[in-house]
Amino acid sequence: MRKSILFLTFSILLMSACKENSKRLPYLQLTETQKMVDGKIVIDSVFKTIPNFSFLDQDSTVFTLKNLENSIYVADFFFTSCPSICPTMHRNLLKVYKKYEQNTDVKYISHSIDVKYDKPSVMKKYAKKLGVDTKKWSFLWGSRDSIYAIAERNYLVAVKEDKNDPSGFVHQGYLILVDKQQRIRGAYDGTDEKQVQQLMTDIDILLKEYEK
Repeated sequence: MRKSILFLTFSILLMSACKENSKRLPYLQLTETQKMVDGKIVIDSVFKTIPNFSFLDQDSTVFTLKNLENSIYVADFFFTSCPSICPTMHRNLLKVYKKYEQNTDVKYISHSIDVKYDKPSVMKKYAKKLGVDTKKWSFLWGSRDSIYAIAERNYLVAVKEDKNDPSGFVHQGYLILVDKQQRIRGAYDGTDEKQVQQLMTDIDILLKEYEK
């Protein structure tokens, strides 16, 4: 399966603190709001956050942002029967998982885009084959609309069904790094080993932001 024909551009804003301190990650997804101050309209810049969601995990248990409380996490979108980029993406993400396996502040969530086939029981078998602790790396299932909406509107990852593609789907293999306030701090091509290495470097940087 080819990578998505849709080209996604992340709008990256470097805070002044980032310029002064190269060890601080940028924030992605800036939005602007208007408010009245002394009778004048003032534009206020706000970093968008991942909204709360409710999916089922591989154990058919409800999974929400509450399960990720006080954790940074990596999110991706895949499907278990994917013949091309998903195996590479998760093989690379497994390296990240193993590096931080003992760190309780780092978690992972993988959303299936094949909601007809990838029921929780299917993903439980997938997780077992991958050899991961599902308390740390969860595999999420939901309605097509809810999964596709959060992918494109919030994580900014393009996904779609495509009858012209042999697998029936087209999607991007991004690994999205999210901080403890649900703000996106990085996006990495999960099929590119150099970018996955950069993800690990950035996780180290992000973890240091929360050190007391």
